Formats: sequence, C-alpha cells, structure tokens
Amino acid sequence: MATALTPVLNEQGGVWISMQEEDDLPLRQQYPEHDPNYVVRRVPLTPEELAEYYDGMANSVLWPISHYMIQHLRLEPSFFKTYRAINARFAAAVVEEYQPGDRIWIQDYHLMLAAEHIREEIPDANIGFFWHIPWPAMEVFRILPGARDLVRGLLACDVIGFHVNEYVDNFLKTARVLVGAAVSGRSIMWEGREVRVEAQPIGIDVKMFDDLSNDPQLVHEAEAIRAEIGTEFLVVGIDRLDYTKGVLTRLRAFEQFLTEYPHYHGRVTLYQVATPSRTEVASYRQLKREVDEAVGRINGTFAHHAWIPVHYVYRSYTQKELCVFYRAADVALITPLRDGMNLVTQEFIATSRRGVLVLSELTGAAYLLPEAIQINPYNLDDLVQSLREALEMSEAEKLERLNYLKQTVTSLDVHHWARRFLAALDPTHAAS
Repeated sequence: MATALTPVLNEQGGVWISMQEEDDLPLRQQYPEHDPNYVVRRVPLTPEELAEYYDGMANSVLWPISHYMIQHLRLEPSFFKTYRAINARFAAAVVEEYQPGDRIWIQDYHLMLAAEHIREEIPDANIGFFWHIPWPAMEVFRILPGARDLVRGLLACDVIGFHVNEYVDNFLKTARVLVGAAVSGRSIMWEGREVRVEAQPIGIDVKMFDDLSNDPQLVHEAEAIRAEIGTEFLVVGIDRLDYTKGVLTRLRAFEQFLTEYPHYHGRVTLYQVATPSRTEVASYRQLKREVDEAVGRINGTFAHHAWIPVHYVYRSYTQKELCVFYRAADVALITPLRDGMNLVTQEFIATSRRGVLVLSELTGAAYLLPEAIQINPYNLDDLVQSLREALEMSEAEKLERLNYLKQTVTSLDVHHWARRFLAALDPTHAAS
C-alpha cells in the first residue's frame, strides 16, 4: 500500500495520517524532509496497543478472514475493543487536520470504524475508503463477532472502492444481508445518504518502473545474477513471507517438477525472495520454519556439483533491487492462495523484457491479466505443468503475451487510479 500511495502523495500533496510506535519522532512533520511534498501526522501507539490492534485484530482476525484462511483466526474480545479505540484515535487526528473542502481517503482494513467517528464530528465530510485486500463471501465474513459493526463503520463513507467486481458483489451482499442495507445496483442507501461501491483496480507507478528497467546499472546487475546462477532458466518468486502468498505450495510444486522432469536438473533455478513480515504473529513464525525445511529438503535431494536448485533469501530489498530480479527472470511464479490484487505481478510485467508470468487465478490481478498462464495454486499438478509450459514457450509467444500485459499495466497506472478515485469522491461526480 505504501508503495502505491507514496507517488500519489508526492504528486497530489495532503496529509498522511499513520500509526507509529511511541518514540521521539515529532507528531507532525513535512515529508520528505529535504524536499517536502506532503505532511506526515503520526498516531502514536504503545507496544501493547500495537500487539492487540495491528498483530491482533488487523492481522490475526481481519487478514485471515478476508483471505478465507479461517484456520488462522484468533478471536480475542480484547482485540476488537482496542481496534475500536485506535480507530477513534485516528478519526480524532483526521478531524484535527481537516480543512473545509478536504477529501478524506481512508486506506484498508486497519480502519474500518474510523469513518463513523469522522462522520459524527463532520457530518458533511467527503469520505472515501479503499479496501486493498479481498472482500470475502458474505457467508465467510459473517463468522466474525462484530461483523455487523464493521460493515456499518464502512457505510459511513461516501465511496467504497475495491479492486475487482467480485469483491464489490461480495460486499454488497454482506451489507444487504447483515445490516439490511438497501442495495440498488452498485449503490447503497444508508442513513439518508448514497454510498457508492466501485471496482477501482490499483496499479503501480509505471514510469518509475520503466525508468528503472532501462537503467544500465540495473541491466548489468540482472545479467550478473544470471551468470552467478549459471543455469539456462531462472524462475523467480518474490513475496512477503505470508501464508496467503503460497510460498510453501510453490516450493512443493517445484520439488514435484524436478522429480517428474529430471532432464531439467542443472538447467533451471528457482530464486525465492521472502521478505520478513509480521514476525510477532505465531503463524508467520511457523511458516518460516516450514519454508526453511522445504528449501533444505529440495536442495538436499537434488543439488549436484555447482547447481543449487533453490536460492532462498529471507530479507528485505529496495524497489530497485527487486527490479533486478524481475529483469533477470525467465519466469515469475506469482501463486498466492488468495490475494486482493498483487502488485508484484504488475512490477514484473513493467520491468521484464521477455519473461513469462505464471499467475494464481485467486488474485485480483487474474481478472485483469488473461494473457498470463493462470493456475489454481492448490493444484500442484496444474502448477507443475504450467511451469513446464512457461519454460518451453516460444520467444514469439512470450513477447506477444508480455506486450498485451504491458498495455494493461499501463492503463492501471497508480496515478490514473488515484485520479479516478478522487474524482469519484468529488460531490459533483455523484451528481453528474
């Protein structure tokens, strides 16, 4: 989300209200410091509040339910209580910063209850909300204690945006069934106001990635990676280490691929980048142990001479460093078990010059990128055969597919996305 919104704020200006663990940083400052484009207003949280609000309610309740991963749910009553209090604190910061005519744009599942507090203080506020992850089927979302309160909180907004129509339809049904909202088309009448629910797929800063991909130093580093790996084919996976991203399933599929197609031994390498994520959550620590074991098993079984089948790196990279991997890759395996959009997909497309995209059909991106090789990430045989198809695809087909994918990614540019959403939030837009 930060990757997507930073260029928007650099272009549009405004105030970014964000959480911050208590420290000595000022509550309000111009940013970036050397050449300010916007203001950062911090909402300080204690470590105990972060544990219940962020690790707890946000990432152990709302994240797993939205990704259909109910086995990871931790339904602690204190999580919701703290979540409500922190949302009220964010809303108070918004009210303090607000100037007449401002548009308030709330981002993501961490702040579902903020709009209703803002609406109480500023009844005529112009409030938009963008939900960056999947909105699940009503039958799944209603599992949550407090589900109805969360939906009512969102309905205090004027415009609610999702990536794709599936999520829009799921939300409309949730609002109708759980809180009795009057739904007409893509609009909801709620407490005398019209709430518009729209599919607004997010993109990346296309020009920035195109410029990076043409940087001679980056091209040189991409060639150096290929030389270091020393195999004919380089397959990359780049993810946060999250149970929704399908990293463990991908490793098992690669292991099966090497078992079924021994003539690829020594010819193909999987380079898996796993960015540390939510390390305070027990399920994430367990996932890391399982991934470590899978990498060790694959390399222990298949490695010979100088060939290491899986290069696994558990660390964070800069955007430019990730582009080196995109540019070097023959194939990108982007196979989440569920994902709202997945911007790594678009970053790879914008940066690659000849790569093939293997994409989970359970991502928002899959609705927009039919030229990718789409797979069911739960079907290992499907993933194995799709990897073989990608490796054996003709150069002409690779370039044709990639050209269409680039056209779509260009149309989704994050600046276009922001302008579309902010235009939708303009009161004159609703009236026209």
